[in-house]
Amino acid sequence: MNAGLRNLQTIAFLLIALGLIALALAGYLTSFSRALLTPFIELQAWVYSRYQVARDLLSAPQDIVQLQQRNLQLEAQVSQLQAQIIELQQQLAEARILSALVDFARANPENRYQAAAVIGRDPSPFLRYIIINRGSDDNIRRGMPVVTQQGLVGRIDAVTANAARVQLITDSAAVVNAKIQPSGAQAVLKGQITGDLLLEMIPQGAPIEVGNLVLTSGLGGGYPPNIVIGQISGIRSQPQDIFQSATVQSVVDFSQLEIVLVIVNFRPVNIEPLIPQEGQP
Repeated sequence: MNAGLRNLQTIAFLLIALGLIALALAGYLTSFSRALLTPFIELQAWVYSRYQVARDLLSAPQDIVQLQQRNLQLEAQVSQLQAQIIELQQQLAEARILSALVDFARANPENRYQAAAVIGRDPSPFLRYIIINRGSDDNIRRGMPVVTQQGLVGRIDAVTANAARVQLITDSAAVVNAKIQPSGAQAVLKGQITGDLLLEMIPQGAPIEVGNLVLTSGLGGGYPPNIVIGQISGIRSQPQDIFQSATVQSVVDFSQLEIVLVIVNFRPVNIEPLIPQEGQP
């Protein structure tokens, strides 16, 4: 009896299963299965989203630390690259200056030059000096003229073994014997406490104009002749005065001096003992 009942139950389950399969294949159970499974799918999606949030919260501190470390590495690389760019720009500027100085030296073969870098400046607002990295070990001597490819800078004022001090022509104690082109008029160039250049002792009748070129004359033995100084930028002349005066705009930008040339084959001549003094016959 029991065996027969179990057989009937088995047959009934099989028939039900076959019926469900047939209904499913025919598409009659689609809406039913969707309605039955949708809540489970939504529950699974909600659980997974909460899991993602929890995982992100737990991993966030480690990610932040890694991002901070990476940011620091990138900042260090940027700083290094910026330093390299600045160094390359400086090297390029120095190369251009050196090239111009070489061209100047080739155009003036009568002189021998020693290139020197500017390594210091006098901090006083009333003194106009620079310090260069060449000294007596490089055959630098007091009184030697200093130039750039543009023109006259000054002359060596003091020397040590590996450095020298240059008195700029803009210094208030600097004096340069000059001539004006094209007239050829002689004059004396003096530096001013303001850093300007004043041309004095110009003969009253000398024909001079704004824009005339000012060169070293070579008189007095302090500088070789024909080194460019600048151009006349203003003229002061009164009929009752014996001499005219003029302001001069230097061709050299003294605030941007980086590399200069020392004329090492020029020896200044001291002619002061030969000049009669007041009260002497």
